[in-house]
Amino acid sequence: MSTLTLTPNIKGGDDFYEELLGAHDGLSKDESDSYNARLILILANHIGTREVLSEAIIAAKRIK
Repeated sequence: MSTLTLTPNIKGGDDFYEELLGAHDGLSKDESDSYNARLILILANHIGTREVLSEAIIAAKRIK
């Protein structure tokens, strides 16, 4: 049973994408990678369900 939402589900998705890109303004590649890692860990902690996180890891490898 899948518990991971893979269909568009963010209200104001374009605004979110703009905000996410803006968060990287002025960062080097290393700083940007580090920022992404911190953001992933914060969101993973918020989700908190290991099964969902494992599904996301698998899905991220499949989706290109």
